[in-house]
Amino acid sequence: MKIDKAISRLTEPFQALQNKLFAKVYLAQTISLLGDAFTWVGLALLAYQFGEGRAAIILATALTLRVTAFIIFSPFAGVLADRIDRKKILYTTHFIRMGLVALLPFITAEWKIYVLVFLMNVFNAFFSPTYRSIIPQIVDKKLYRQAIGLSAATYQLLGVLGPGLAGILAVWLGAREIFLVDAATFIIAGILLLTLPKSFLNAPKEDVSKERPTTWQDVTKGAKLLFQNKYIRFALFIELVSAMAGAFILVNTIVLVKGGLNLPDKDYGLIMAAFGIGATVAAFVSGAIDKSRSRQVSLILGVLTLGLAISAANYLNFSLLFVFWIFAGLGQSLAEIPSETLIGENIPDSEQGKVYGSHFAFSHLWWAISYPIAGFLGTNFPEKEFLYGGIITLSLLLVVFLFLRPKKNVRNQIK
Repeated sequence: MKIDKAISRLTEPFQALQNKLFAKVYLAQTISLLGDAFTWVGLALLAYQFGEGRAAIILATALTLRVTAFIIFSPFAGVLADRIDRKKILYTTHFIRMGLVALLPFITAEWKIYVLVFLMNVFNAFFSPTYRSIIPQIVDKKLYRQAIGLSAATYQLLGVLGPGLAGILAVWLGAREIFLVDAATFIIAGILLLTLPKSFLNAPKEDVSKERPTTWQDVTKGAKLLFQNKYIRFALFIELVSAMAGAFILVNTIVLVKGGLNLPDKDYGLIMAAFGIGATVAAFVSGAIDKSRSRQVSLILGVLTLGLAISAANYLNFSLLFVFWIFAGLGQSLAEIPSETLIGENIPDSEQGKVYGSHFAFSHLWWAISYPIAGFLGTNFPEKEFLYGGIITLSLLLVVFLFLRPKKNVRNQIK
């Protein structure tokens, strides 16, 4: 009986796939996210080719440009998704990104990496919030929570599992050739997007008797709604802590494995795969671990595990690093998955496009802050960067816990 109950909890998020339209959109998202993972592993290896000693700085700069594009454009993308044909936004931005990815194998200078990365993610900034905003339109209310949870879990999961798979594939194909595989995934996902019925993806109808707010008013309203809810606000700042640790992993693991441990590309792929294994486990058990309204247990446990795991990285051999990166992946997913689910549970459907856009911008602002720190410490303290990263992560966790943790309403406690 207990086993059946456990299995039911683990498979709960997949109930949303009973909706065939959502299943098609979800599959397109999954293939696209896998392609993004190939992009970033290819860029890591390419950065190492351009300058071994400067690899951390090159990668940190590229990743900072990526999130800068998200920060600038995604709030406006969320507003746009509430106003115009969402299917057109999805397939137009998707195919433009595909064309830009196909140019990556032919890069011959460092500055070209930066230009293409920024342009790709300008269009990604429009694609992702639009995708999130169509879920309420195509999924029944009774399956909405499961759909949000599955979509958010997959986004986090492939963000960490994908690099491991891509790293292994890069061993067989080469650093540059992996970008062609990336472009192929875009083609498959694009075909799925083109087959979506337009009628389901139109922007919500507006009341013509009411004056339409300006774009900037909608952008600021999305940010206001994001920070007004104490549970979403706490989860968002936990994402800042998680991003700080995650930046050290994404920027400096390549240098630690290839420079510090003197291991080949294959072992880098295996280490990132370990990170993905932890994230996979967490994606399927996070719902069972914490179903509270605030998700505090999952958030705090996840980021604490992540901070402790990276603190020891500079002092580990390959085998121990593999184990610790499993725990790091576990922590990253536990810390980041609850945020989007909380938005789905606490924000009205009519406002979710702008709120998802605002969340996408702020959550990536945290990475924009974290990447340069990780790159600087990785370049200047190559033997202690993960120790310092762990100290910063745990210190931030303490501050967020003390000052932003949702408190129970005293009036409710008296009652």
